[in-house]
Amino acid sequence: MFRHVVMFSWADGVDDAQIAAVAAALDALPSKIGVLRSYRHGPDAGISDGNFDYVVVADLNNADDFATYRDHPDHVAVIQGLLAGRVKQRAAVQYETS
Repeated sequence: MFRHVVMFSWADGVDDAQIAAVAAALDALPSKIGVLRSYRHGPDAGISDGNFDYVVVADLNNADDFATYRDHPDHVAVIQGLLAGRVKQRAAVQYETS
Protein backbone atom coordinates (compact mmCIF):
# COMPACT_ATOMS: atom_id res chain seq x y z
CA MET A 1 0.00 0.00 0.00
CA PHE A 2 1.11 3.56 -0.70
CA ARG A 3 0.20 6.37 1.70
CA HIS A 4 0.06 10.12 1.05
CA VAL A 5 -0.13 12.49 4.02
CA VAL A 6 -0.48 16.24 3.62
CA MET A 7 -0.81 18.77 6.44
CA PHE A 8 -1.45 22.45 6.16
CA SER A 9 -1.93 25.55 8.26
CA TRP A 10 -4.59 28.03 7.29
CA ALA A 11 -3.66 31.55 6.27
CA ASP A 12 -4.88 34.43 8.38
CA GLY A 13 -8.52 35.26 7.74
CA VAL A 14 -9.65 31.78 6.65
CA ASP A 15 -13.01 31.24 8.33
CA ASP A 16 -15.12 28.25 9.36
CA ALA A 17 -17.26 28.45 6.22
CA GLN A 18 -14.19 28.21 3.98
CA ILE A 19 -12.86 25.26 5.98
CA ALA A 20 -16.25 23.55 5.72
CA ALA A 21 -16.18 24.05 1.94
CA VAL A 22 -12.77 22.39 1.78
CA ALA A 23 -14.02 19.48 3.89
CA ALA A 24 -17.08 19.01 1.69
CA ALA A 25 -14.96 19.07 -1.47
CA LEU A 26 -12.55 16.53 0.02
CA ASP A 27 -15.49 14.32 1.05
CA ALA A 28 -16.56 14.18 -2.60
CA LEU A 29 -13.19 13.07 -4.00
CA PRO A 30 -13.35 9.31 -3.26
CA SER A 31 -16.45 8.91 -5.41
CA LYS A 32 -14.71 10.78 -8.25
CA ILE A 33 -11.23 9.27 -8.03
CA GLY A 34 -11.44 5.49 -8.14
CA VAL A 35 -7.82 4.79 -7.16
CA LEU A 36 -8.38 5.93 -3.56
CA ARG A 37 -8.54 2.93 -1.21
CA SER A 38 -9.03 5.02 1.92
CA TYR A 39 -9.38 8.78 2.28
CA ARG A 40 -9.54 10.57 5.60
CA HIS A 41 -9.15 14.20 6.53
CA GLY A 42 -9.91 16.56 9.36
CA PRO A 43 -8.83 19.39 11.62
CA ASP A 44 -6.19 19.12 14.29
CA ALA A 45 -7.58 18.21 17.72
CA GLY A 46 -5.97 21.30 19.26
CA ILE A 47 -4.23 19.37 22.02
CA SER A 48 -0.65 20.48 21.28
CA ASP A 49 0.69 23.87 20.31
CA GLY A 50 2.53 24.21 17.03
CA ASN A 51 0.61 21.57 15.08
CA PHE A 52 -0.67 22.03 11.58
CA ASP A 53 -4.37 22.91 11.29
CA TYR A 54 -5.61 20.19 8.93
CA VAL A 55 -4.55 16.80 7.57
CA VAL A 56 -5.42 14.59 4.61
CA VAL A 57 -4.40 10.90 4.56
CA ALA A 58 -4.91 8.95 1.34
CA ASP A 59 -4.18 5.25 0.88
CA LEU A 60 -3.62 3.93 -2.61
CA ASN A 61 -2.27 0.76 -4.15
CA ASN A 62 1.00 2.19 -5.47
CA ALA A 63 2.91 5.28 -6.61
CA ASP A 64 1.23 5.22 -10.02
CA ASP A 65 -2.19 5.45 -8.36
CA PHE A 66 -0.88 8.35 -6.26
CA ALA A 67 0.13 10.15 -9.46
CA THR A 68 -3.35 9.53 -10.85
CA TYR A 69 -4.88 11.04 -7.70
CA ARG A 70 -2.41 13.94 -7.59
CA ASP A 71 -3.09 14.92 -11.20
CA HIS A 72 -6.82 14.16 -11.29
CA PRO A 73 -8.82 17.21 -12.44
CA ASP A 74 -11.19 17.05 -9.45
CA HIS A 75 -8.28 16.99 -7.00
CA VAL A 76 -6.52 19.82 -8.84
CA ALA A 77 -9.78 21.81 -8.75
CA VAL A 78 -9.90 21.55 -4.94
CA ILE A 79 -6.32 22.77 -4.70
CA GLN A 80 -6.75 25.63 -7.15
CA GLY A 81 -10.27 26.64 -6.16
CA LEU A 82 -10.35 26.16 -2.38
CA LEU A 83 -6.81 25.83 -1.03
CA ALA A 84 -4.70 28.21 -3.12
CA GLY A 85 -4.28 31.45 -1.22
CA ARG A 86 -5.81 29.99 1.94
CA VAL A 87 -2.87 27.88 3.07
CA LYS A 88 0.14 29.53 4.67
CA GLN A 89 2.17 26.37 5.21
CA ARG A 90 2.07 22.86 3.75
CA ALA A 91 3.99 19.66 4.41
CA ALA A 92 3.56 16.34 2.65
CA VAL A 93 5.06 12.88 2.55
CA GLN A 94 4.39 9.73 0.56
CA TYR A 95 5.59 6.32 1.71
CA GLU A 96 5.13 2.59 1.29
CA THR A 97 3.26 0.85 4.10
CA SER A 98 2.03 -2.66 4.73
